[in-house]
Amino acid sequence: MRTLPVTALAALLLAGATVPAASAEAAERGGARWNGAWTAAVQRPSTNFYPNWSQEGFENHSVRQVLRVSADGGDLRIRVSNAYGTTPLRLTGAGVARAGDGAAVKPGTVRTVRFEGAASVTVPAGAKAVSDTVRLPVKAGERLTVTLYFAAATGPATYHDLAQGISYRASGDHLRDTGAGAYTETSRSWYHLEGVEVAGAPTRRAVVTFGDSITDGYGATPGADDRYPDQLSRRLAAAGTPRPVLNLGIGGNRVLNDSACFGEKATARFARDVLNQPRVGTVVVLEGTNDLLFGYADPKYFPCAVPNTKVTAAQLIEGHRALIRAAHAGGIRAVGGTMIPVKGSKTDVLQYPAEAFDEIEAVRDEVNDWIRTSGEYDAVVDFDRALADPAPGRSDLLNPDYDFGDGVHPNAAGYDAMARAVDLNAL
Repeated sequence: MRTLPVTALAALLLAGATVPAASAEAAERGGARWNGAWTAAVQRPSTNFYPNWSQEGFENHSVRQVLRVSADGGDLRIRVSNAYGTTPLRLTGAGVARAGDGAAVKPGTVRTVRFEGAASVTVPAGAKAVSDTVRLPVKAGERLTVTLYFAAATGPATYHDLAQGISYRASGDHLRDTGAGAYTETSRSWYHLEGVEVAGAPTRRAVVTFGDSITDGYGATPGADDRYPDQLSRRLAAAGTPRPVLNLGIGGNRVLNDSACFGEKATARFARDVLNQPRVGTVVVLEGTNDLLFGYADPKYFPCAVPNTKVTAAQLIEGHRALIRAAHAGGIRAVGGTMIPVKGSKTDVLQYPAEAFDEIEAVRDEVNDWIRTSGEYDAVVDFDRALADPAPGRSDLLNPDYDFGDGVHPNAAGYDAMARAVDLNAL
């Protein structure tokens, strides 16, 4: 049967078309030896959860970004994105090293990153660049730094807002600095860095965790790598079945509506963010909470999130079906995650009318029941029951032990409970 390139699948997602089965090999770049070790879903420059540098961009700046890889490899390469740039992006230089404390790196581990043999690269607007191979053996769970130096003005920067880690900025070229002294500015976002891939011994195919801020890790400990995908990666390793776990969450993301600050809707970004990752075997989908909450939010809060459209359970279910079709067309196993309780929301910037939560919970319960019982997902992770308050009559509220404090997002213990709720044999 004829297969489609993964970029062609996006146009078929919402059309309800029957898509020819596509081998997962179609999503691999540069052959099967490369595995995803870390990635971030890129976003358009915007004002968002935290103050960030995306709208101003960079000029004569070194940007040092710390990340945790989830796969072993003897070689690595990076992906640099200009997905939302309106002009070509000139990257003057790049380097990678093993992370030390803060912005420091371990001496003797700094490596220059090249692109087709050159230290610099120009990335066209809307495109990405994949680096040459860098010899730097890494182990799953190890922390790396990737440093990018931009001599000329970049304009607004493609970025990922909710990093839950610390990135560092220095004026001037400090690519090869091992100390942290020059890096006096910090941000909680990642910039222009879309992925790190590693090559080495064959490994099991990656698990992509796809969702919103609960996948992204809002409420986790900044810099501690205790989001649920990180903890799932550790569980897989401890069970003797290690495999890459790639976090493609975007805070504020929705299934059915785009946003200027919270990313394209799930059905639109699925091809880029899931199908185009190297060697994906499984995707865990946890989406829909923001479709429900933003439908009742006053647009003056987060005006970039409009349209704030109320959605029905039937509409959300059709959105999930589109994601399942796309995953299966790419040869990927689709695991559905039930939406966690939100009735106790105390988010100050989203002011809900008193009657909203009864309506929200009715839709959430109907969608969750479909995820659990329809059999349309290949497997189910019941995040809802794992995180719900166990007290009688309080199942629509987060367990207080797992609540970050806003009634919507888990804390580190809650993210651990989410990871433990996953049946590793179902991935």
